[in-house]
Amino acid sequence: MLKRILITSFFFPLSLPLMAQRNHVPEESGKEVSRNVTIDTSNRLQTIEGWGVSLCWWAHMCGKWEESKIDSLVDWLVSPDGLNYNIFRYNIGGGDDPENRNCELHHMARGKGIRAEMPGFKHYPTDTEYDWQADSAQIKIMLKIRERRPDAIFEAFSNSAPWYMTVSGCVGGHKDKWKDNLRPDCYEAFADYLIDVCKHFKDAYGLEFRTLEPFNEPLTDYWYQNGSQEGCHFDTSSQIAFIKVLYPKLKASGLNTVISASDETCLAHSLTALKAYQEAGIMPMIGQWNTHTYYGSNEEKAALRDSILSLNSNHSTLTPNLILWQSETGDGGRGIRGNLKMLQRLFDDMRYLQPTAWLDWQYYGENDTQWCHITGDFKSQTMRRHSNYYVRQHVTRHIKKGYTILNVDDNQTLAAISPDGSEIIIVALNNSRDTVTITYNFPNTKRTITLKPWSVESFNVIPLYK
Repeated sequence: MLKRILITSFFFPLSLPLMAQRNHVPEESGKEVSRNVTIDTSNRLQTIEGWGVSLCWWAHMCGKWEESKIDSLVDWLVSPDGLNYNIFRYNIGGGDDPENRNCELHHMARGKGIRAEMPGFKHYPTDTEYDWQADSAQIKIMLKIRERRPDAIFEAFSNSAPWYMTVSGCVGGHKDKWKDNLRPDCYEAFADYLIDVCKHFKDAYGLEFRTLEPFNEPLTDYWYQNGSQEGCHFDTSSQIAFIKVLYPKLKASGLNTVISASDETCLAHSLTALKAYQEAGIMPMIGQWNTHTYYGSNEEKAALRDSILSLNSNHSTLTPNLILWQSETGDGGRGIRGNLKMLQRLFDDMRYLQPTAWLDWQYYGENDTQWCHITGDFKSQTMRRHSNYYVRQHVTRHIKKGYTILNVDDNQTLAAISPDGSEIIIVALNNSRDTVTITYNFPNTKRTITLKPWSVESFNVIPLYK
């Protein structure tokens, strides 16, 4: 059977903002570099579930905007011609003590800003009714997303239990940032709170979360009383103890939702938690392993990948295949170079960690071109796409749900093949001061491209069979 290959490039408006941004980068002398890369379509890695972002903070603010502006913001996020995101993490707010809700005095407003003041659905340690309208803005964004992306995957996650379940009485964390803030006598109450929220979304909106993540960066010392956002430290022993409480309750709830964990900030912490979970024998209670990749070497990423693969190689009906997600990361630095540095992290994550999903932390922010893709002003309801949006689009718009990552021996190339083998996507990155010429060698053909300093290019290869 004779095989021919047609190569075409993508042309869409992202080149203009990128060029405009590069004009603000001082020219630096670099050398000319050439390299050859072979694309072997039989050497395949993970199949992609999609790309995504947390709804935390920005949706709580933007969900209060005019309807038409919300529609535009969501379209830029989920449309195939936009970022093409299809995975979203809904933040179940704990809700701080109502005595702290004065925006001029509240510690979160003095830190991350009013955007980080996530409302809880229950404010008092009594048997009062849930206030299901408390988080209407974030909910509105989530329902808009589901309307435009019926294939969307949703995860629920928590940064902190409600204030009245904490040791300090504050959702920012314990007075001692190395100590747990969830009171042990409130484990059952917190588990019930999380499950009640998940059940409400299924009953009220027909929206069932695929996973429930009860922790956020639990092994760090980031969370402390009167801190700038909700957060809660959990030692590994406490994580294990809480999961043992949550798991049977979730199983008995009638939901199909499974537990994801442990959402650590770095690969070292993720490896520590995974080892502790294995030794405690609770891995059958976990359906998905989440990790952040703010910090960690490629060797640590590969070690975590191998640990998950090892677990899955011995899976049974009691220990099903464990899904691996890169569930949060962001902030590459400054300017276009920072955006491209984040793209390199994405490439490294996909090659060494091999998650089936890769998620950003924030989508919209004020005066922010690193953590976010859209910037503007919450109060005036303004928004504009900037360079980070267009850089990320090179991957997320073209490497779609169901595509499989190819193992390419080049750390500045990301390649993927479509489910039917009819298309190969190549994303080539140059995050250096050098001019780089790459020759991609395919069966029976080749393609040479030259990348200017601090640039990215994507193109597709279409195999034709006769």
